[in-house]
Amino acid sequence: MGANMAAIGKGGVIAAGAVILAAGAIGYRLIDDAETPAAAQMPGDPLDTLERTARDNPDDAATWQRLGIAYFDAGRFADAASAYSRAATADPQNAALWSSMGEALVMASERDPMPAGAKDAFEKAIAIDPGDPRARYFLAVDKDLAGDHRGAIDDWLALLADTPPGAPWEADLTRTIEQVGKINDIEVAARIAQAGGKQPAPAPAHPAFDAIPGPTAEQLAAAGSIPPGEQRAMAEGMVARLEARLATDPSNVDGWMMLMRSRKTLGQDAAAAKALTAAIAANPGRRAELEAAAGQLGIRR
Repeated sequence: MGANMAAIGKGGVIAAGAVILAAGAIGYRLIDDAETPAAAQMPGDPLDTLERTARDNPDDAATWQRLGIAYFDAGRFADAASAYSRAATADPQNAALWSSMGEALVMASERDPMPAGAKDAFEKAIAIDPGDPRARYFLAVDKDLAGDHRGAIDDWLALLADTPPGAPWEADLTRTIEQVGKINDIEVAARIAQAGGKQPAPAPAHPAFDAIPGPTAEQLAAAGSIPPGEQRAMAEGMVARLEARLATDPSNVDGWMMLMRSRKTLGQDAAAAKALTAAIAANPGRRAELEAAAGQLGIRR
C-alpha cells in the first residue's frame, strides 16, 4: 500500500479522478435555444450566496451539489463532503452525488488515502450506476492501495476502454496506469493501446440532434477563461435547468434527447437511462424514435 503512495503521492494517484467531470467547455454543448449567451457565460455564484441558498433550500439536491462543487474548488474538502452528503440524502439515486462525496472525503483525509466513508460512497455510486467513471476510478485506486495492482490496472484499463477519445481525464488515466505498471513491473503498453483502440467510430447522429445548437466561438472562448470547477458547475447547472423545463414541457422530444446526451456526456449513465424512461412515458407515440436516439448514445434501460 505505502510503496505506490510514496512513489506517486496522493495528488498523483487521484489526478484522473479529480478531473472526471471537469470536461472543459462541456457546459456549452448542453445549451439549447432557451439559454442566452449572457447566462451561459455567467460564472458560479459567490460562496456566501450558495451557502445562503442552501440554508434556505435544505432539501434541494442541486443547490447542495453546487455548494459542494464550490467548496471543493476552494480547497474546503471536508465541507464539500458534507454538502455532497446533504445532496445525496436529498437525491439518493444520483450516483454522481455519491461519487463526488467520496472524492471529497479522499481529498479531506490527511492520513488515510481511502477513508472507509469514501469507499462506501463509491460503492453506493456503483450500485446505482455501474458506469460511474469517478467511482470506477477510485475503487480501482482502492485495489491498488490494498496491493491488488493487477486488479487495479485491469479496472483502469476497462475504464479507459469506455472513455471517449479525447475525454479530459483520458491522459491522466493513462498516466496512472503507466505509473502503477512501472512501479510494480507490470507490462501495460500493449494493453493501453488495445483499450484505446476499442473506441467505435461515431454513429451518424439522429436527425433530431441537428436541431440542438452547439457552442459558438464566443462561448468556447469564454469557457477557456473560466476555471474547470466553475465550468463543471455551469454544466451541471445547465442540465438541471433543462430537466426542470422538461418537467413543465414533457412533450419536448428534442429536449429529452438533449437531456439524455447531456447526462451521458457527464458520465451519468443511470440518469441518462432515467431520462429515456421519462421521455417515453411522456411521449409513447415517439418511443421508437427516442430509443433509436438513445441507442446511438449508448444508453440502455
